[in-house]
Amino acid sequence: MALARLKVGAYAGLVIVFVPLAHLAAGPLAPAQVAPLGLAAILYARRVRTLAGERRAVSSSRQAAFYGCLTLIFVVVVSPLGHISDELLLAHMIEHLLMADVAALLLVLGLTGPLLAPVLRIGVFERLRHLAHPAVALPLWGADLYAWHLPALYQAALHHPSVHALEHAMFIMCGVNMWMCLFGPLPTPSWFGNLGRLVYIVSVRLVGAVLGNVFLWSGSVLYPTYGTGDAYWRISPLADQSVAGAVMMIEGSVLTLCLFAWLFLRAAQQSEERQQLLDFARERGLELSDRRAARAVAAGRSAELRRRLEARDPSLPREAPASVGPR
Repeated sequence: MALARLKVGAYAGLVIVFVPLAHLAAGPLAPAQVAPLGLAAILYARRVRTLAGERRAVSSSRQAAFYGCLTLIFVVVVSPLGHISDELLLAHMIEHLLMADVAALLLVLGLTGPLLAPVLRIGVFERLRHLAHPAVALPLWGADLYAWHLPALYQAALHHPSVHALEHAMFIMCGVNMWMCLFGPLPTPSWFGNLGRLVYIVSVRLVGAVLGNVFLWSGSVLYPTYGTGDAYWRISPLADQSVAGAVMMIEGSVLTLCLFAWLFLRAAQQSEERQQLLDFARERGLELSDRRAARAVAAGRSAELRRRLEARDPSLPREAPASVGPR
């Protein structure tokens, strides 16, 4: 009898352990969200191969960033996180941050001007490029972020897979558009220098921080749909909501510090490149204004400007034209 009870107790313990594990492994496959990833990978690979044949190869680091973006989105969608995000707000917050912030940033880092050229030649996309203007991209990103966190839209995404897929698509697209101003190959306005970028980064941080504080300090439950999931995971709805806000605040702070470090290093490098151009021109008696050198460096065209200066340098030997002898 004692042995039978021991066996029953052991079996019950195994059930207690494996039921949550089975629950965690029940992440559903979402074809509407996975299929575009495969299409994007195929189109990107074809364009990379074409550019390599034209001696305009895309660097391995950019390719790694782009494929890293697709891999991250795939893992988020098909992993247990994709299932738990329907039950816990904090899991859903992690899912959205990985997609809308990290994956979108990786996608932008994987792009170059030649890669985007065929897309921008399509009329509608050529006109949409104006949405990447910093004065447009930031409000658009903020409006999308706040709209999808309204209770009606947010809970509709939880109940309807098609709305959920649309939510993810808009988060990623608006995130890509927001990052494009800082890291993308599209031209930016002249006023969007390092100071403009600093204001932009701080503004992005403030927009996200306000929403994070709403989750963190709100005394009422914003999304009652999570009640069943919260009960399963033995966490109160308000605690789930507060942790989600804390996750958003921490991720935003870490990301902002990384962006500040990047901007500082960028400013230092640009200052050095600008000074090198000015020194090169002065040593050879060539005219070059500080403003022109700064504009070339900011546009990533310092090497091109240096070649132009070398072409004007009278001290460099010139190839003599071939003389035509008597016939």
